[in-house]
Amino acid sequence: MVLFLSMTGCTFSPGDEGSEKTLKVGVLGPFSGRAAGVGAEFTGAVELAFEQVDYTIGDYNVEIVWIDSQSDPERATRAYEHAAVNENIDVCILNYHSSVAIAAMDVAARNKLPHFFGIGGTEIINEKFEYDPVYYSYYMGKTWPSPEKLTGAYIEALEYAVDIGAWEPRNNRAAIYGENTEWGKSFGSAMALDFEKAGWEIVGKKYFTTGAINLEPLMGALQDMDASVIAGSIATAPSLAAFIQQTSETGLESVIIADGLGWVGDWHSMTGSSSDYVLDQVPGWNNEKAAQFVSDFDERYGYKPSASSGGLVYDKTAFFIKIANETLAEHGELNRETFYRYGQDYVLTGRTSLKGGIVMDEYKYTPDSVPDPVVGDGYFIFPVVQYYQGDRSVIWPAAWKDADFKSPAY
Repeated sequence: MVLFLSMTGCTFSPGDEGSEKTLKVGVLGPFSGRAAGVGAEFTGAVELAFEQVDYTIGDYNVEIVWIDSQSDPERATRAYEHAAVNENIDVCILNYHSSVAIAAMDVAARNKLPHFFGIGGTEIINEKFEYDPVYYSYYMGKTWPSPEKLTGAYIEALEYAVDIGAWEPRNNRAAIYGENTEWGKSFGSAMALDFEKAGWEIVGKKYFTTGAINLEPLMGALQDMDASVIAGSIATAPSLAAFIQQTSETGLESVIIADGLGWVGDWHSMTGSSSDYVLDQVPGWNNEKAAQFVSDFDERYGYKPSASSGGLVYDKTAFFIKIANETLAEHGELNRETFYRYGQDYVLTGRTSLKGGIVMDEYKYTPDSVPDPVVGDGYFIFPVVQYYQGDRSVIWPAAWKDADFKSPAY
């Protein structure tokens, strides 16, 4: 069990106390509140990554400053500002929730604080960056690309299921659902556009208050829409579990796309058999290093992490460690200015990337992709999976699949 002191100013620096210099690395995440389970995976992944280098970069001792966003943009802003000004962090990494990422962009810009690899996917981040790319240049490299770069795979998976005779939809009607958040609406809009391009009719969009668990009105509305597919994303684990369970209890006769169900490692304990047949788009484990990470995490924290909240965070922390070492080699010191210069000159130009991650083959940015990562085969890419009896199988792309689509048993 991981215990958090979720106040800004909580630091951890188990490296060599005799180090001459200290590098303060802020880690922004939901360490308490509605997404604390994700925050626990963040913590474990960051700790395991820095332990690989004994919390040292050259002659710098690394001190982690945990910044608790509490899944709330306003609270995240106050905590982040405190860490930037009062804790005087040199650099920041990660975050969770698109709404928090949007707020974090301003804190990073205002304090000229390099912030690498925030996990917030909404296209609003891209729009904000493109509006003033100089001012917002301190927010460097989204971990998660904008949803429209990924959602089309769901349509391809469904069309493939029809082509091979695994599924026969009763109509070409789709409904959109989700939390009333920047991410929920961004994902829903991207999904609706993909369905419409494929000739489907969108019969409604329903968004609910973040954190809600009594979703009876939503269930009734979805029943009335009579859609063959309902698609959406919920980033709050209790709400997501409630949604999956209540669709089963209601007897909703639709294929369910629940993007993000696998973002936490204990998804099946939250949903049980109600998650059977649900579709998701999540990364898997990439190699033997991944298996070792899962084993180490489980031994330390008592449960297996997800490839999203655990694996991606481990890889991105490893990427940051590489950046820190190369920044030191390039500039001779580690501070806000040198991290910024290295990020602009090497990371966002594609001259530096991370290959051989435990989740993706390569994490890379280019001037054409920024602020998103490069998306595609060999880079940032997710398969479409289907859950059944506590397991998940890849059903798309066809070259990756280990099972065919299973038509729900209504």
